[in-house]
Amino acid sequence: MTKEPSTFSTDFFIEAAERDPVKAARDPARPLPKRFYMEATIGDADGGFSILLDGRPVNTPAKRRVIAPSRELAEALAAEWAAQGEVVDPSTMPLTKLVNSALDGVSQNMAEVEAELVKYAGSDMICYRAGEPESLVAAQRAAWDPLIAFARDKLGARLALAEGVMFAAQQQESLDAMAAAVRAFVGEGHGAALRLAALHVMTTLTGSLVLALAKALKEIGLAEAWAAAHIDEDFQMRTWGEDPEALARRAARFSEMSAAAFLSDRVSALR
Repeated sequence: MTKEPSTFSTDFFIEAAERDPVKAARDPARPLPKRFYMEATIGDADGGFSILLDGRPVNTPAKRRVIAPSRELAEALAAEWAAQGEVVDPSTMPLTKLVNSALDGVSQNMAEVEAELVKYAGSDMICYRAGEPESLVAAQRAAWDPLIAFARDKLGARLALAEGVMFAAQQQESLDAMAAAVRAFVGEGHGAALRLAALHVMTTLTGSLVLALAKALKEIGLAEAWAAAHIDEDFQMRTWGEDPEALARRAARFSEMSAAAFLSDRVSALR
């Protein structure tokens, strides 16, 4: 009988998720872990492909085996491990963090996560419009009206719009249609938790379930989706000037958005 190789622990991802990795790297009491492997590769596994560090499979922080349902996803995960330098910095591994979250958290709470997404539809960002100035009104209209039409025509959700801070209550039929769209995209099987995790990240980063579904269903591209999510912020920067710290935070969020979009694209066909 062939003995299964031992696995590498990734417990440090839990601590890293709760702290600033740059600050941690400078703090001798809480350093980032040194790189503990020479090479990162992939290998065949039941249901897909394992991520191997020096031939040993990688587990999530909760000790679940990381199995990618497609070779392309597995190769992308391995590439994040391979790209690490002297230390392993989870902040530079958005895809790995997302897959860990899907396997350890989302897969155990599918109904709760779906319900949380539907709450976003009740106050979706693209439903709240500025009354002035005209340049901002026009920018929102150009980017968001096609998304409202997508929700109506493709998802069966007729969303109410509001101006300013006035709350726009959505009809229950529309919320039900959004919930059905989420369930239809997530589906079942090995990739369901991955699809839901990707959709959740795209929704929380943009503040819009409609926008996230449009990206997940390939109605719009990543760049278009990201630009649509930052209409207001870009207007403020044009008016008052750029904020380097805000731009750095946006760049970090975009790496997470890119990872979620990549994951969504790679597992959307796995049913």
